[in-house]
Amino acid sequence: MKHLGYIAFGSNIGNRKANILSAMEMMREKGMDFLKISTMYETEPYGVTNQPKFMNCVALIQTELSPIILMETLLKIEEALGRVREIKWGARTIDLDIIFYDHKIVSFANLVIPHPDMQNRTFVLEPLSEIAPNYVHPLLHKTVVELLEELKEAASS
Repeated sequence: MKHLGYIAFGSNIGNRKANILSAMEMMREKGMDFLKISTMYETEPYGVTNQPKFMNCVALIQTELSPIILMETLLKIEEALGRVREIKWGARTIDLDIIFYDHKIVSFANLVIPHPDMQNRTFVLEPLSEIAPNYVHPLLHKTVVELLEELKEAASS
């Protein structure tokens, strides 16, 4: 059965664009089809701010993988591309996050979908709004555009 997933990409070590494109190619090799890919955005770091700027984008993929197998596959791709987990929110060659999976709510110890912090991240909402502006968050019951507007309003007040 085919499933739709929104995947967020981030990189701030090495050739950021090449890292993201390499991750996409590895995902294709694992049978994932890319239906839409946002523009790549250069963004400020989140959480730990004393590190290089990130390159971020979001893609809509089609896959036959279950949420858990998809996450395991993405983690293996991160590892293959040199991702080392030393500091939470630290610098990384590649970061791959499942933002949405179909319209499902998934809650396991090592995987929560929708991504639990996506509504607080401009670097996710901006590219996501480009390819899925009217997608309704299954828990918050707001569109991606509404979430982005709320985040921008909160930042400016």
